[in-house]
Amino acid sequence: MNRFSRLPTQLGRRALATVSDAPLSRKVEMTNWEKGHYINYKKMNENLNIVRARLNRPLTYAEKILYSHLDDPHGQEIERGKSYLKLRPDRVACQDATAQMAILQFMSAGMPSVATPTTVHCDHLIEAQLGGEKDLARANDINKEVYDFLSTSCAKYNIGFWRPGSGIIHQIILENYAFPGALMIGTDSHTPNAGGLGMAAIGVGGADAVDVMANLPWELKAPKVIGVKLTGQMSGWTAPKDIILKVAGILTVKGGTGAIVEYHGPGTENLSCTGMGTICNMGAEMGATTSLFPFNDRMYDYLKATKRQAIGDFAREYAAELHEDEGAEYDQLIEINLSELEPHINGPFTPDLATPISKFKEAVKTNKWPEELKVGLIGSCTNSSYEDMSRAASIAEDAMSHGIKAKSLFTVTPGSEQIRATIERDGQLKTFEEFGGMVLANACGPCIGQWDRKDVKKGEPNSIISSYNRNFTGRNDANPATHAFVTSPDLVVAMTIAGTLNFNPLTDSLKDKNGKEFKLKPPTGEGLPANGFDPGRDTYQAPPEDRVSVSVAVSPISDRLQILEPFKPWDGKDALDIPILIKAQGKTTTDHISMAGPWLKYRGHLDNISNNMLIGATNSENGEANKIKNMLTGEYDAVPAVARDYKKHGIKWVVVGDWNYGEGSSREHAALEPRHLGGLAIITRSFARIHETNLKKQGMLPLTFADPADYDKIQPEDKVDLMCTELAVGEPMTLKVHPADGSKPYDIKLVHTFNEGQIEWFKNGSALNTMAKQHAS
Repeated sequence: MNRFSRLPTQLGRRALATVSDAPLSRKVEMTNWEKGHYINYKKMNENLNIVRARLNRPLTYAEKILYSHLDDPHGQEIERGKSYLKLRPDRVACQDATAQMAILQFMSAGMPSVATPTTVHCDHLIEAQLGGEKDLARANDINKEVYDFLSTSCAKYNIGFWRPGSGIIHQIILENYAFPGALMIGTDSHTPNAGGLGMAAIGVGGADAVDVMANLPWELKAPKVIGVKLTGQMSGWTAPKDIILKVAGILTVKGGTGAIVEYHGPGTENLSCTGMGTICNMGAEMGATTSLFPFNDRMYDYLKATKRQAIGDFAREYAAELHEDEGAEYDQLIEINLSELEPHINGPFTPDLATPISKFKEAVKTNKWPEELKVGLIGSCTNSSYEDMSRAASIAEDAMSHGIKAKSLFTVTPGSEQIRATIERDGQLKTFEEFGGMVLANACGPCIGQWDRKDVKKGEPNSIISSYNRNFTGRNDANPATHAFVTSPDLVVAMTIAGTLNFNPLTDSLKDKNGKEFKLKPPTGEGLPANGFDPGRDTYQAPPEDRVSVSVAVSPISDRLQILEPFKPWDGKDALDIPILIKAQGKTTTDHISMAGPWLKYRGHLDNISNNMLIGATNSENGEANKIKNMLTGEYDAVPAVARDYKKHGIKWVVVGDWNYGEGSSREHAALEPRHLGGLAIITRSFARIHETNLKKQGMLPLTFADPADYDKIQPEDKVDLMCTELAVGEPMTLKVHPADGSKPYDIKLVHTFNEGQIEWFKNGSALNTMAKQHAS
């Protein structure tokens, strides 16, 4: 037994004043699926000691993880919110939709294998239609070309490959790869899910992943740290999801931008590891760099249950550095008493409109939201753990014991094959089916718009409720009139039984099959299965011993995959008299810039997927989507068509955008497409972090108005001069506006966050061009 395993975590912390005496140099594998990739707590500890001596102040847990992964702990400038940190992540994870472009980019760097342990997970391309098995078979058929490319390229470049049906990337990472104190980047915005296991897991664009695969340090602007202190203990209908629904309501979709959200305090001790994962997962909706929890006994229990006790024991030896220092200062502090926390429902149309259940009926009435609940959906990467499924099943069983079932349509998305197999063995799956539910494939499904919905017509106002994380307009079913609400799986099931939004299970009664009133019991369920997890079918492909003979499958006539051509370098000149392609008004997420759903199939073919560029953005001129004026013809046309026409005539263009432009998914296609179609700059009131970096990587200029009010001055038909020659670190740039009405030209001051290295990306045409140039020299 580990010498600290009997101690409560708090006592363990005090006992572990230093870890210098701990045997940190022993070899513990990072995962059961790979050989020779060891957890390097010794190196992390050495780096941290160097930084501690320099800073001489208490550190937050987030800082400890970042600083212990610095490329140059001696020389790195460190100032929260200012410095650019050069980091060495432990791992890279890619989902299949973003992996295609990441691997295509990696191939063009000309290296024989990835330099950092990497995995690819097939979860995004499976459409929910008829149920798990049939949908999976259909996906394997439709996406064969893409899966073959990913399978062969992973084999070629020494990447672990999780086949379709294995589960959602974030659940697979939590079950197999996450470990306390680690730093991972993933090409999906909900990568922070692994914070539930004490890992700093950060969503990035594919180009960032390529850097790390190619052994370059990864650059991140040193985040601020928002502390969330949890006290008390949850009970009854309150679930871990309610913590993040509450925090999202406080911070809003912009409030976490440029910050890591760090949970701490005695309330963290009673949350399950997967519950903590749920909270970290949805932190992406606040724009947070990532979210994380300190290492505790619940994490140890989960590591043990997932056959990684050796990692748990090793983490206990490093435990002093797996939580915040006493006296650590946060840039902002939020306190939540879990004993007083109510269940929440967030939405519709935005994940930060938070309403406690006690006020929800009133909100439905006031806002005239459609009262009838059409569909309840549980699962997804946010809420598909054994605990989630067990608690949800307990509510369904309670209803069936009174002779009633789901009134609304009901779907279940298991997060992984391991979860599916375990809840099949333990009976929860059978409960859901008897309750009237359809069990979907172990994949993202409706959460990302992979849902062939048939029960309502497009444009018909209706309400759905899910345990997902994101609910922007049209995201789940491509119907802009669908009012999508997000909540815990518990409330989803309860409201599905009632069939209406006007139901509060804490206070309201239902009628049983005989018309007699009864109240649902609060949900119950174990955090971990008593009989251990059932791994289910084997869905993992390890890289072969002989990788040289593997050839990567890409057909030259494919409409889904296309080998990349390098972008042209900057011509060294200012851009004069160029048009504004579109002045986007209001919320412009990466879903608006590069839609998912049916477009996912073109994620590996840049020219084809560029036909969806900005088709969801609202044109400020007419309030319409995908209808803009072509300045060459005077005619109105689709956004991609106008951009292609400008490109054909050698005319560069800019986009003008609103606040938090590019929030949402870490979709690098939203940066690749404007670059491919001839864009030069995106000029906004503010950017979401990942999208801003993605634009820089592709050789574009993400610029912001020094005075946000200038957004209102500039008109869609104005022409502009962009003084690109002024681009320098910390210096403003000038945008000269030539008003379409013939009035006097005027200057607007623009600012940016480029550093020296990123300016080289712009000059060379992209980060990838810069990398290839360095390899060549």
